[in-house]
Amino acid sequence: MSGTVRIKVCGVIHPDDAQAAVDAGADLLGLNFVPGSPRALDVRKAAAIAERVSGQVELVAVFRDAGWSEIERVIRRVEVERVQLHGDEAPEEVEQVDLPVIKAIRGADPEQAERYPGTLLLLDHPTEGGGRGRTWNWSDAAALIEDGIDVILAGGLDPTNVGGALEALGDLLPWGVDVATGVDAEGFRKDPAKLEAFVEAVRRGEGA
Repeated sequence: MSGTVRIKVCGVIHPDDAQAAVDAGADLLGLNFVPGSPRALDVRKAAAIAERVSGQVELVAVFRDAGWSEIERVIRRVEVERVQLHGDEAPEEVEQVDLPVIKAIRGADPEQAERYPGTLLLLDHPTEGGGRGRTWNWSDAAALIEDGIDVILAGGLDPTNVGGALEALGDLLPWGVDVATGVDAEGFRKDPAKLEAFVEAVRRGEGA
């Protein structure tokens, strides 16, 4: 990791894109296993991506309201370091996962945050949810960070606004930032130039 704020590139669908993200300086890559999502992967494609960047980056398997059997099926076959739960999973479902968990919640809701003590939280758009690239008032996350909660900012971040999102937190920094749509090219592939620009913007923003 080359900076303080971890950079997670989500929705990677091709081994070349995974390598481009690593080369740009990403710290985590998200592999989507949500049925019906345009970036959803089958186990074979995910394993090929994992093999390409093994040992270079943390891989995160992303699920939404999946049963434990489905999560287990994937993580037995694809080597990942973390699991992200992006639905309405209950605290007991989070605790069931053996790997470190990223739990997505809508916005910076303190009541939701309290339900998952000690869990890394991904703060997405308060009403639109994930994957749509919609921006929101990221400064709302400051209160959670001040309370010592590790958060990942998400929702509509791209190379042009991620610096402002970090600046909006004042002297505070999130555990990480998450980008998907903001670095996409055609066909949900990743754009190497946008990846590099995003990483550079984060590194500038955290040092501002």
